[in-house]
Amino acid sequence: MDSNSSAPNPIPIFSTFTSPFEGSPRKTDSTSSTRKPLSLWPGMYHSPVTNALWETRSRIFERLLDPPLDAPPQSELLTKTPSGSRMTILYNFSTDYILREQYRDPWNEVRIGKLLEDLDALAGTISVKHCSDDDSTTRPLYLVTASVDRMVLKKPISVDVDLHISGAVTWVGRSSIEIQLDITQPATGESAVTESVALTATFIFVARDYKTGKAAPVNRLSPETEREKFLYEAAEARNALRKSKIINDKKGIENGDMNRFQVLLAEGRIFCDMPALADRDSILLRDTRLENSLICQPQQRNIHGRIFGGFLMHRAFELAFSTAYAFAGMMPSFLEVDHVDFLRPVDVGDFLRFKSCVLYTENENSDQPLIHLEVVAHVTRPEMRSSEVSNRFYFTFTVRPEAKASNNGHRIRKVVPATEEEARRIIERMDADSLQSFS
Repeated sequence: MDSNSSAPNPIPIFSTFTSPFEGSPRKTDSTSSTRKPLSLWPGMYHSPVTNALWETRSRIFERLLDPPLDAPPQSELLTKTPSGSRMTILYNFSTDYILREQYRDPWNEVRIGKLLEDLDALAGTISVKHCSDDDSTTRPLYLVTASVDRMVLKKPISVDVDLHISGAVTWVGRSSIEIQLDITQPATGESAVTESVALTATFIFVARDYKTGKAAPVNRLSPETEREKFLYEAAEARNALRKSKIINDKKGIENGDMNRFQVLLAEGRIFCDMPALADRDSILLRDTRLENSLICQPQQRNIHGRIFGGFLMHRAFELAFSTAYAFAGMMPSFLEVDHVDFLRPVDVGDFLRFKSCVLYTENENSDQPLIHLEVVAHVTRPEMRSSEVSNRFYFTFTVRPEAKASNNGHRIRKVVPATEEEARRIIERMDADSLQSFS
C-alpha cells in the first residue's frame, strides 16, 4: 500500500517484558502518567502491539468497554477516506533486544503466529477508527472479524531488521469492511528507503449493533488517490467473486462432479481394501491428522469479552506447522494463509478443539512442493453433547530449502481421500485455491 503524506506517524512498538539489563523503569512503565491503566483492558493477553494500540486509541476503546446501550445508534453515516483510517506500527528490532527475543523463531526470523495476532489487532483498530463517529451520545458498533481473505508471505521476515506494518480500509459494503495490511522490511544491509513488501493480508470485518446484534451500516468510503481507487475497485471485484462463488458452490453440490470424485476415491479404496498394493507415494487424508485441545481462559479475551481472533489464528498456525512438519518429514516453510472463516464467537471457558489435516499436495515444482492444510476449530460442550465449528483455517506450506537440500530425493506424498466427504473437501479447496490465484 502506498505511503500517504498525510498519514500519522508510526506507532512505536516496545517490548512488554522488563529487561534484565536495564536498571531503571521504561518510559512506558505503569508508573508513567501517560500510560493508560491496564485495568481498563478486559483481559491480560497483551502482545507489544496490542499494548501500543490500546494506549494510542484508548479514548475509543474506553467507550467500547461500557457501551451506552440505551443511547441511540449513529443517525447519519459519515464519508471517510482511506487515509483517515491509515495506521502504521514500527517494530524497533534493530535496537530493542527484548522485543527481538519476543518475536524470534528458531531460524532468526519473525514468528508468523505472533504476527497473525498483531495483524488481527491492527485490522480491528483500523475498523474501529473508520466506524467511529466521535459522538459520545451514540452507541458504538460491535465490530468482529468475519474472515481473512488471503495472506501471502513474499519473502522471509528477519527479526534483526526494523519492521513496519501499515494498513487502511480499502473497501466498505453496507455492513462489511475490507482492510489491507502490508508488512514492509528493508533487506539486510539496505536503507529503509529501499524496503519492500514482505507480506500482504486482507481482513474482512462486519459491523453489528451492540444492542440488537443485527447487521449495522458503516461509514462510507471515498478513495482519493489513484492507488486508493485501484484498491477499491479490486476489492469490489473480490466481493463480487465471493458472492458468485457461493452460488456456484451450491450448484456444484447439486449437480455433482462424479468424475472428479471417482478419480480421487479410486486410489483411496485401494488403501482401504488392499493396503498391501497401495501406492507407497500416497497416503490417506485421515493418516495426516493431528489434534490439540484447550480451555479458553479469561486472559485470552478481547475488548468485547470474547476470545481474541488473533489468538485463535496463532494456535491454528502452530498446529498447521506441526502437521506439515510431521507429514513432510522436513522442516516446513510458511507461504500463505489461504482463507480463514470466523463462523461463530468463542467464549471464555469454552472447550476448544483444533483438528488439522493435509488436504492435498502439489509436486509440479520439485524445488518448492506445496502442502495445503486445513485446521478446523470446534467449540465442544460435553455436558450438552454438542460440538460446533467456530473457525476454518487454510494454510499453504512448502519445505525449507536447506531441509530439501539435505533430504535430496525425498518426495512429498500425494494425499487421497477414503470417503466422499473427504473428496468433496479436497475438491472444494482445490477450486477455491485455483480461483484465488486468478483474482
